[in-house]
Amino acid sequence: MNLPNKLTMARVCMIPIFVLFLLTDIVPYSNYVAVVIFIVACLTDALDGYIARKYNLISNFGKFMDPLADKLLVCAAFICFVQLQLIPAWIIIVIISREFIISGFRLVASDNGVVIAASWWGKFKTTAQMIMSILLIVNFDGVFFNTLEQIFIYVALALTVISLIDYLIKNKNVLTEGSK
Repeated sequence: MNLPNKLTMARVCMIPIFVLFLLTDIVPYSNYVAVVIFIVACLTDALDGYIARKYNLISNFGKFMDPLADKLLVCAAFICFVQLQLIPAWIIIVIISREFIISGFRLVASDNGVVIAASWWGKFKTTAQMIMSILLIVNFDGVFFNTLEQIFIYVALALTVISLIDYLIKNKNVLTEGSK
């Protein structure tokens, strides 16, 4: 197993530990431990992709597992936010639904020999979701931080919907190919 794939698997292994610290008070300030784990997991995502591309270590395992690891991490965090009553469930349903739709869309595209690359809207969405997640995990008190959290929740939601529409419009031919 190459280094990028090891980093991806390390990210998967961090998820239950992250959830444990986020949902419990196993140690004082567990949420700070959770945010460090979350940030490290996010950094391994950037690092494994960089190493795989730079050293031509792209593998089928990595193509499958890397996006899955990302979705597992983000979905785990989002579901915890609902349990902790930090974010309404309907927002998480919209966000997770978008991930399923795009994953299915990419599967159909790949069956047709088409690769759907990440768009700028998708990258902005991911960045907003990561910032939102960090703010919610740390969960500082005060009007400023509560307002900032709410802003990022709705920015992430808006970018989720915009990026979905962007993917669908740019790649609508994927769904119509082969249907005669």
